[in-house]
Amino acid sequence: MSAQHLRYLPWLIFCFLLHGGRGAAAGKVPAIIVFGDSSVDTGNNNFIPTIARSNFWPYGRDYANGLPTGRFSNGRLATDFISEAFGLPPSIPAYLDTNCSIDQLASGVSFASAATGLDNATAGVLSVITLGEQLAYFKEYTERLKAAKGESPAKEIIGEALYIWSIGTNDFIENYYNLPERRMQYTVGEYEAYLLGLAEAAIRRVHVLGGRKMDFTGLTPMGCLPAERVGNRDDPGECNEQYNAVARTFNAKLQGLVAKLNKELPGLRLVFADTYQLLAAVVSKPADYGFDNAVQGCCGTGLFEAGYFCSFSTAMLCVNANKYVFFDAIHPTEKMYKLLADTVINTTLHVFM
Repeated sequence: MSAQHLRYLPWLIFCFLLHGGRGAAAGKVPAIIVFGDSSVDTGNNNFIPTIARSNFWPYGRDYANGLPTGRFSNGRLATDFISEAFGLPPSIPAYLDTNCSIDQLASGVSFASAATGLDNATAGVLSVITLGEQLAYFKEYTERLKAAKGESPAKEIIGEALYIWSIGTNDFIENYYNLPERRMQYTVGEYEAYLLGLAEAAIRRVHVLGGRKMDFTGLTPMGCLPAERVGNRDDPGECNEQYNAVARTFNAKLQGLVAKLNKELPGLRLVFADTYQLLAAVVSKPADYGFDNAVQGCCGTGLFEAGYFCSFSTAMLCVNANKYVFFDAIHPTEKMYKLLADTVINTTLHVFM
């Protein structure tokens, strides 16, 4: 069946096939609950007025027979693979998809929004969902869960779920280095501290609402995204090493925050997943990981296209996305997301299972 035909498949049927009939998996992690940006948005932006969307072909061309879902990839995201690894459904639904019931959301849900950040100003650039709004949706979700499952079962799901945070890249590449306001207010070190304060407040809020098992995924080498290579004025076509250095320093400070919160918050088990080293290694020697191209995305020229620009450039779409590290100029392919998922799984499985 073609992608054009599949786009008419009712979302209710789609959600039922992926999530229906499967309750919280037996074991220590009954659900995966996700906060963040386009790296983990499984379709929330489909339901808000923003151009930061990917619910059209060629996105999703290798997902469920070519059905675009709002994931910024040719297929599944890292969180989908993580859910599957914990014995849960192989795909995490978006909270704003009203076709998915609370029973279907009980084993996993994403509140993430493409183009958002820790900083509200980042979300404002493309009018997407702020982190504060994601947390408000989470509180609403806990109440819906209690109403549907009962107080005690809902409390168990919330308390035993694995919470994944994947956010922060846009605060630098979309906001701090792209717009003047934050640079006028903060040095890069001060801005990192500001963002870490926002991350801490968010984690504390989820902890108050019952969350205990959490992973905060660090920044990847954002200077090596194809779009950032193109925009590298000092060394066009090469990784922006200034951006990569910022990612490393932010990650180091984030690890300090993780240690601090584990000491201060009762029952919290927060881990840091270092995905920087993996992506840096893949970009450095792609052939070692089965890739041919780590410089361009699969879509269009692969240098600047993302979102709607990918839909305008389908004549230049690559044949085999598995040969590419990136699907568009910013986001990884499903194959790369699987490798990133493995890093998070290896970090969390022995802690939470």
